[in-house]
Amino acid sequence: MKKTTILNAQLSHLIATMGHTDGLTICDAGLPIPADQTCIDLALTKGLPDFLSTLQAVISELFVEKIVLASEIKQINPQTEQQVLAIVEKLAAEQGKPIAVEYVPHSEFKVQSNQAKGVVRTGECSPYANVILYSGVPF
Repeated sequence: MKKTTILNAQLSHLIATMGHTDGLTICDAGLPIPADQTCIDLALTKGLPDFLSTLQAVISELFVEKIVLASEIKQINPQTEQQVLAIVEKLAAEQGKPIAVEYVPHSEFKVQSNQAKGVVRTGECSPYANVILYSGVPF
């Protein structure tokens, strides 16, 4: 049995096949996902799994060089924004490299998300609880 954090086979495979600058979206239950995009649907029920726990699990196995958030999160869901930024700051320290943080309008976020290598859908039901993680390299 696998010993590291991610036990979901599809998610583990997606992370393992990501290359430099590939994007991976972690989203709430409501973000539209194109039918032809790789989607790992973890949503079980409202709130399960939650966005932040899923983010923590994914970044335990993914080297991140940049994240993208919808700019609307600043006004509509500032608590989640601050939690994401704290997680990213801690991750940057662990990785020994800075992580760029970019904000775009939600309409642009959806465009960028549609270009990501895959999407992980959570059961999160709070607004704008979405992030695109861009893979970096640890060397």
